Amino acid sequence: MQKIFTLLIVFVLSTVVRAQENSEKKAIKNTIETFFEGLHKGDSTLVSSTLNSTINIQTTHTNKEGEKILITESKTKLLTGIANKKAEHIYLEKLLSWDIKVDGNLASVWTPYEFYLNGKFSHCGANSFQLFNNNGKWEIIYLVDMRRRSNCKTLK
Repeated sequence: MQKIFTLLIVFVLSTVVRAQENSEKKAIKNTIETFFEGLHKGDSTLVSSTLNSTINIQTTHTNKEGEKILITESKTKLLTGIANKKAEHIYLEKLLSWDIKVDGNLASVWTPYEFYLNGKFSHCGANSFQLFNNNGKWEIIYLVDMRRRSNCKTLK
């Protein structure tokens, strides 16, 4: 009887832990989806609501000469670019998958993507988000993306 009781307790505890982890992953995914909703709409206020005040933003790509480049951007520049998005420009960053890892108040999210401008394929790559649970609110503290125009598995 004691073995059954012990197994029951282990089962209940593991179920509670999984439910909590799934809840955290949903909240993290919601933060990133809100970021992209703001990007697509050109709504810098919505994007800003997902960002920590000390966010680091970087992009990596290979230039025409084959050099690997790392560009660092400020939060202000990112938000200004989004706010100044031309109405006739339609952005769609299609996230192909999600890999979310959580440990306490830190999360890491990997999202391969395809980017379309006005319905035409532009480039592909991957985003790497680092998030911090700031007293109950998941905020993006670091964002780096990689961009390329070739070797993309896309529906061009």
